[in-house]
This record gives sequence, C-alpha cells and structure tokens, in this order.
Amino acid sequence: MNCTVHSVHQRTGQRARLLIALTLAAILFAVEATASIFANSLALLAEAFHVLIDVVALGIAFVAVWLGTRPVTDRRTFGLLRLEILATVLNTVLLLVVAAVVLVEGLRRFSEPSQVQSSVVLVVAAVGLVSNGVSIYLLRDPHASLAVRAAYLDVLADVAASVAVIISALANIFAGRQLADTFAAFLIVALIVPRSFSLLREAIDVLLEATPRDVNVDTLREHVLACSGVLDIHDLHVWTITSGVNVISAHVVMQRGADPSAVLDDLATCLRGDFDIEHSTFQLETEDRKRIESGAHP
Repeated sequence: MNCTVHSVHQRTGQRARLLIALTLAAILFAVEATASIFANSLALLAEAFHVLIDVVALGIAFVAVWLGTRPVTDRRTFGLLRLEILATVLNTVLLLVVAAVVLVEGLRRFSEPSQVQSSVVLVVAAVGLVSNGVSIYLLRDPHASLAVRAAYLDVLADVAASVAVIISALANIFAGRQLADTFAAFLIVALIVPRSFSLLREAIDVLLEATPRDVNVDTLREHVLACSGVLDIHDLHVWTITSGVNVISAHVVMQRGADPSAVLDDLATCLRGDFDIEHSTFQLETEDRKRIESGAHP
C-alpha cells in the first residue's frame, strides 16, 4: 500500500476513535454533573469536572488530528492550529474556578453535613468507570500522535477519580460516613488543580512562543554545529505552534566550499531524527556575511 494512503487511513481511524471517546466523555460529564445535583454529591460534581479535563484533552487531540489534514491559506499560513491552545486556556481557567467552588462548599459541609444519595452516586460513578474503560481501549495506541497519547493518559488518570467516588459512596451506604463524599471531592480537586496549572502553564508558554520544554537549545546547537558543512549558527529560535508541532528558524554559517543543498539536507535530517522537528527554516550564510548578520540578529 502507498505510504500516503496508509497515513490517511491511519488518521481517519484515529479520528473516528477520538470522536467516539470524546462523545462518551461529553455525555458522561453531562450525566455526572446532572446527577450530582440530584444526589447532592460534592464528589460526583468534582468528578464531573474532572471528566471535563478529559473532554478538553480529547477535543484538543481530535481538533489537532482534524486540522492536521486541513489545507493552509495565504491568510493563515499555519491554519487554525492555535485554536486548541486558546481553548485550553479558557477551559483550565474554568476548571480552577470550579475547584475553588468545590473547596469552599466542602469546607461548609464539615460544619453543616448534607445528606447524599449515595446509591445514585454509586451507579453513576460505576457507569463513569465503564465509560473510561471503553475510552482507554479506543485510545490505546503506542504509535498515536502526541496529542492522542496525552488524551489517553488523561482518561487513564480519571479512572482513579471514579474509583474514589465509588469508595466514598460505599462508605456512606455501608458505614454511614457522609463526609466520605466530601473527602473524595477534596481528593479529586487535588488531582484537578495540578493538572490544570500544568496545562495552563504549557498553553501560556506556547502563546508566548517560549522554547518547548522537550527541546534543549544548547544540545540542539551542538547537533547543528556537528552537521557537515556547518561553521556556526546564530539568531536561533525554537517555538511551538500547537501541541506536538515544534518550529525552528536560524541563520547558519556554512564552511567555505560547502554544498548548500547537502547542508540543508543534513540539517533537516538531524532535526527530524534527534528532535522530532519537521518544520525548519534556515538562512544559509557564507563566513564573510557572518559579521553583518550577527550585528543585525544577535
């Protein structure tokens, strides 16, 4: 089979699995959020918004895979890849607000315990656990894109929250421990807040065009200087367009007599193999041009 056709089929199958997992997560969020109100369960409410993180991660992965097949335009030369970063910022802020609300309500329940319909909580949490299991099965693919693998880890982490809610419901049903629901809510908030801050920090780094966390500039510079025909490198910039799409631009000074085509081929091979950077832009310069360019681009 042609490699391009195989790649298209792989992306199509990946997109279908993501859409199923995304739909399951969205339905689960709606069911858990609604049931938490009827059951008066703080743990189930926290779990619902923990599932919202999965919805965000799956949505980002789906959009990333979908936009990866969309053509760019002259007006948007990188397409709409940054939309997932903006969505991440908005959703993580929402999650942090919800976490604060859950904490305040949880502290109130210590002084004013509320009756929780634990049987409802138990059933809904069990359904959530099954739904997460199906999503894990759909997303389990070691060859998937970075966005898909990140979504898989998010769903996997959500299993722990579902188990915590089930345990709290059982503790209330069989031992009358009403505060178990509140403690489970606090545990889930403890899972939500660090992940939300981590997502928010990564999204802001992308918007500020910071160097990707998985790229060491000094190491990258050493690899570039080791390429055949390369004398020096300056005006080096590495940034991220969207998750998993790193970009580099630099001015490369060639050795006297070096073949420009061979230098470019070696640079592209180095970056693709050692740093997983597919999009690179290099301005090749001769040694006598270095002084002028270094002054203009330190």
